[in-house]
Amino acid sequence: MTDQFTCHKLSNGLDVTVEYMPGVKSVAAGFLVQTGARDETPDLAGVSHFLEHMCFKGTPNRNAAQINIDFDRIGGNPNAFTSHDRTFYHGVTRAADLAGQLDILADMMRSIIPPDEFDMEKNVVLEEIAMSNDRIEHVAFDLIIEEVFKNHSLGWPVLGYDRTVKALTRDQMHNYFQSRYNPQNMRLVVAGSVDPAVVFEEAERVCGKWSAGEKRPDRVKPKLQTGVATKTMDRFNQQVVAITFEGPAASDPLHDTAEAAASILGGANSRFYWNIEQAGLAPYAGAYRLDFGDCGLFILMAQCDPQNTDRVIDALRTEATQFAAGPISEKEIQRVKNKRRTSLAVEGESPYHRLTQVMDDVDYRGQPRTVEDRIDAVNRIDAASIKTLFESFPVEGEGLLVSVGPLEASAA
Repeated sequence: MTDQFTCHKLSNGLDVTVEYMPGVKSVAAGFLVQTGARDETPDLAGVSHFLEHMCFKGTPNRNAAQINIDFDRIGGNPNAFTSHDRTFYHGVTRAADLAGQLDILADMMRSIIPPDEFDMEKNVVLEEIAMSNDRIEHVAFDLIIEEVFKNHSLGWPVLGYDRTVKALTRDQMHNYFQSRYNPQNMRLVVAGSVDPAVVFEEAERVCGKWSAGEKRPDRVKPKLQTGVATKTMDRFNQQVVAITFEGPAASDPLHDTAEAAASILGGANSRFYWNIEQAGLAPYAGAYRLDFGDCGLFILMAQCDPQNTDRVIDALRTEATQFAAGPISEKEIQRVKNKRRTSLAVEGESPYHRLTQVMDDVDYRGQPRTVEDRIDAVNRIDAASIKTLFESFPVEGEGLLVSVGPLEASAA
């Protein structure tokens, strides 16, 4: 821990982490709630994301309109997202408006889940699900998650299912909310030109009376599944194929190496770009990392003409196998390292970006990293660390093959 980070625990147990950033004029603040799709039961699939919506709809002190008006008065830019394992509410204002920003965000964390807003917002969420189902890449991603984490809560889609959202009641959501939105499962993160002592004082003012609550049930690490999963959908004109392998968790020291490897293999100006896209096999091919605190995935994906499906699958496997076997040129490694170092340097000047990075670190690694720490991790990536990555997490073998599109399932 360096002097630029200060951590404090409020009287009710809420952890607060502050990064002091001298020279900037803004401050970003956010409440991390350590609950998401993987913490839901099958009948409540989608409740975490739906609840995120409802936290903007009414509190003991503000209705939905007043929340928006009060943020607007301080020039705030609030937002939120829900993932498989967490929900994050955040905003950015001038440093002088920190107190106002914390007041509104903290108020939202005490949502009353207004009954009159519940049914209307349910329709909004159902529309989100419908829109997602109209995008073939979203359908493919949901199928990947469902199959690779089969019989595990990580397999639920973040948005939930049409049937579970329709059946969800306001009382069910309220019970879930009360069990999860408490200091045992939350953390406040602030980044900007602010005095940590002031942050802690304001945090105690707006959060100190919250009941400590109970910690959510422990999570169970999933066992990844392999095999083939197909979904025939005639309304799409292209086929999406994906091959998924185990990858390092977000807390694994090989995490940064895996990000670099994915970029070399399937990022911009990558091997997939030159050997698959530019070879005319598919208009799009990429490699992705998806990670959580206890597990991770390495996903090879392409979108193509259905008639090219088999050739594209072969190309994805061939490129990945050859890449893992080496050699990997120093030029390729330096290219992605330079891009990442530039991104980190730019992001390091923004309280908003630092907020999300610090949130990620404290959630998955237990403590924040400085920009210099992150750049040092990138600097340590080399051919040897990439070799170690693929020795630990091979990208050859069966994996999980997913195919979605008009191609008959038996031909995929």
